Amino acid sequence: MYNSQWQEYEFIKRDELVLFRKRDKIARRVMMSLFGVLICGVGVGLFKFASFGVDPFQSLMGGLSCVLPISFGTLYVIANIVLLMFSVIFDRTKIGLATLINLFLLGYVVDYSYRVLISLFPNPSMGARVAVLIIGLAVLAISCSMYFTADLGVSTYDAIALVLNQKFPKIPFKFYRIATDIICLTLGVTLFFISKKPMSDIGQVVGVGTVVTACCLGPLIDWCNNHVSNKMLNYKSK
Repeated sequence: MYNSQWQEYEFIKRDELVLFRKRDKIARRVMMSLFGVLICGVGVGLFKFASFGVDPFQSLMGGLSCVLPISFGTLYVIANIVLLMFSVIFDRTKIGLATLINLFLLGYVVDYSYRVLISLFPNPSMGARVAVLIIGLAVLAISCSMYFTADLGVSTYDAIALVLNQKFPKIPFKFYRIATDIICLTLGVTLFFISKKPMSDIGQVVGVGTVVTACCLGPLIDWCNNHVSNKMLNYKSK
């Protein structure tokens, strides 16, 4: 009788522990997703402040805005709806909390971060801008890695490389990310030249920072996935 009660007690405690760990992991995923998207906005704000060119997706958006008579805000919504269809068709699991946060919150974080930096450092030196560019790249890598790993949805653009990597896993994620970034960059620059705008406006679609991001962000996200985010999600306190 005593042994039976003790075994039942052990089963109950074991189930409670499993349930606690599941809830803890869900809470951790939500926090990683929210925090990842928020600091991603800070990273984009840092890039904007550095003034060495925008990220590849924004390069595409800049090129489109040069040739289409539509306000940038409306164009951004249309482009994201089109990209959202990719996830709807091929992998709806990529649509989630982080997707919604990206759509409704990211832009405000970018603008706020940029305004704060400009108010604090109205005339940054070249050295300071280079430093901010490097910091911004690191912030973007870790932030993207965090909400990718949390797996509660990603931005419509980020979903493309992730879906391709899951469909064809023999090719590492970093190469898909490099490919999508380079395609966006190429299209953005091509559309800019088609629009025949003055070369003085080229900064709205491409710069040194754009090229650096296109070539380095994918590998950096891959490194952060393996060395930071996965360990953060699966960490077990003693």
